[in-house]
Amino acid sequence: MFKIRRRDQNAPRTLLKIKIKKDDVVKVVAGRDKGKTGRVLHVDRRTGKILVEGVSMVKRHTRPNPSRQIKGGIAERESPIAISNVMIVTSGGVATRIGYRSEQTGGVSRRVRIAKKGGEILDKKA
Repeated sequence: MFKIRRRDQNAPRTLLKIKIKKDDVVKVVAGRDKGKTGRVLHVDRRTGKILVEGVSMVKRHTRPNPSRQIKGGIAERESPIAISNVMIVTSGGVATRIGYRSEQTGGVSRRVRIAKKGGEILDKKA
């Protein structure tokens, strides 16, 4: 009679605004890997998850495939964790939130990421 409608699978999802970027060093503040730090390998803005080096390791059983040169066995790799469970780490090793500030460099105004604790600039100079 009535069909329960779930979220339309084909509808375009909105991308989340995530302040953490690839190659940032982050610290896990919640979850089973709380306290670990690692480098961000991948950011998925669609699902709000990130892949952190050496954090949230899972075992995957893989079948050997000689045509692709894949050896079979148990492989250990990272699984994505929620963006809300990590905080960026400054060069001094302090976990902090991220803010933004406009900065003038040679007449060009740029928006740079800053640490809420200490006000350190987090963006690397290009």
